[in-house]
Amino acid sequence: MTPSAARHSDAVLALLFDIDGTLIVTGGASSVAWNRAFADLYEIVVNVGEITHAGMTDPEVGRLAFTTVIGRDPTPRELVTLMAKRLGHLPAAVAESTGYRVLPGVAELLPSLVRRGYLLGLSTGLVESAAHIKLARGDLNKYFHFGGYGSDSPDRAELTRRGIQRAGAVLGMTVNPHQVWVLGDTPLDIAAAHGAGAVAVGVASGVYTTDALRDAGADHVLGSLTEELPL
Repeated sequence: MTPSAARHSDAVLALLFDIDGTLIVTGGASSVAWNRAFADLYEIVVNVGEITHAGMTDPEVGRLAFTTVIGRDPTPRELVTLMAKRLGHLPAAVAESTGYRVLPGVAELLPSLVRRGYLLGLSTGLVESAAHIKLARGDLNKYFHFGGYGSDSPDRAELTRRGIQRAGAVLGMTVNPHQVWVLGDTPLDIAAAHGAGAVAVGVASGVYTTDALRDAGADHVLGSLTEELPL
């Protein structure tokens, strides 16, 4: 490794990963859990996946789905109850999903980064408990010490900033956002990384191509996590 490459590597302290479409796919388990929650509470058959879109935070999904199906905004207690019901159904929905899989390269990359001394965290629109429920089936929770979650803010940039602040809490220092790489599979992940002042790494493991992620302004673009990160 050249001296300049060594300096660049040392400058990166932490990496924040999106979950759905970047680390894993759950085969629609989240929608199944939301749908079961509405069935339990309101005896309504609904496909939440058709109402909402990728990149929304969990509280946003709950509010929008409720408003669309019920015809009015939920009260705070109604939203809390709906989200709790959804979380209650999520473990079984994940366990039952025939489409669940850890995406290529993930099982090799994460332990390699840990061995090399990088701090790993999450940047996701999921609430914290849902994030770890989804990761548990793939045995991935052991790699992540902290994160920014949908329960922190509806603003993806803000929840990414929270993740960076928590990286600093773990390390006992103030972390410059430029020392953090955020990896995700959508333009929303790219925008969130830049909004937080971090380096954006697009991973074309979801529905967006490498060209689309590059056009969204990603600083680095990978076809999948089987490719070497330019650390």
